[in-house]
Amino acid sequence: MKIGFSPEDEAFRQEVADWLAEHLCGPYEPLRFRGGPGDEHMFPEERKAWERELARGGWIGLGWPSAYGGRSLSISQQVIFYEEYARAGGPGRMGHIGEGLIGPTLVTFGSDEQRARFLPGILEGREFWCQGYSEPGAGSDLAAVKTRARFDEASGKWLINGQKVWTSLAHESDWCFVLARTDPDSRGHHGLSFLLVPMDQPGIKVQPIQQITGTSEFNEVFFDDAEASCMIGAPGDGWKIAMALLGFERGVSTLGQQMQFQNELDEVIRLAKRNGAAEDPLIRQRLAQAWAGLRVLRYNSLRMLSGPQDGSLRREATIYKLAWSTWHAELGKLAMDVLGPQAEILDGGPYELSRLQSLFLFTRADTIYGGSNEIQRNIIAERALGMPREPRVQ
Repeated sequence: MKIGFSPEDEAFRQEVADWLAEHLCGPYEPLRFRGGPGDEHMFPEERKAWERELARGGWIGLGWPSAYGGRSLSISQQVIFYEEYARAGGPGRMGHIGEGLIGPTLVTFGSDEQRARFLPGILEGREFWCQGYSEPGAGSDLAAVKTRARFDEASGKWLINGQKVWTSLAHESDWCFVLARTDPDSRGHHGLSFLLVPMDQPGIKVQPIQQITGTSEFNEVFFDDAEASCMIGAPGDGWKIAMALLGFERGVSTLGQQMQFQNELDEVIRLAKRNGAAEDPLIRQRLAQAWAGLRVLRYNSLRMLSGPQDGSLRREATIYKLAWSTWHAELGKLAMDVLGPQAEILDGGPYELSRLQSLFLFTRADTIYGGSNEIQRNIIAERALGMPREPRVQ
């Protein structure tokens, strides 16, 4: 794992910083430090416009192969971009799922025709994606997916019926990649396929889920003979592709997530200095632990990124979800303790929460969504450490 940066890398750092200083201003100034966890609902149209601004500057697809429109930048330069983006207060990315998840999946598993159709829209910041994995009864246990797809001979399309849940920003997305069961007699991870579905069609209904924060960036998505545009891979390849995509999720995009965490921690530290909470030795100790914990997350990400970026889930990557969710949940509690009595006071109406209050409430779900901590510990034990599998009821 390489921690230091070459003179060429540092010249690139200056290029990134200069570009952000020149462009993250004017109409984009209100976006600084916005759009993170618990704040993803804010400024959606402005953040989409920011994606197009990034695209014009050539800052999307930094690690993608140049053959597919990317810049083929080194891991160290991608790290530098995320560091400078965080330092400048770059907003949460509306194009994260497209650039970080489905884009690399298409590069690895898609056909030439599929790559030509979908990659330019991501690179140009004009098409946005959501993820159709979790279902009622199939969250952490993703292999229990019940959403089904059948091939319709008349239309030549795969038709999808079922329900997905906790679909982030589905109401702002143009496309959804959907894991569905195409073999009706299959069980578990067999018989699943990976479909790309346009969101703007009569067969799809998006229903917001109002959270404890009062916001609705999560949604339920209902499919009623919804038409898929195409399938990545062959019928039955869905599990392999879905797992590779989760491997990409634990790739360089983790640095973007840590960018948001750093901004949140910086705000907590600023508040502690301003309101005197930092004079409490226990608060100072927890702030130091949070700072050190975030550095550990960063170094583990660099360790993950030192291997092949092919979607394989390395042993180092299996600990990441457990590590960041636990760290972030503790940050939420620390934010409330730094706020002190103000943590329990609202500025107005039922949902006029401060950013740190929203952070606290949002982080209550961190150890559940995306694979609960209990499931993550099983994955670490079974896949990374080779321990016996947990007994399962047949």
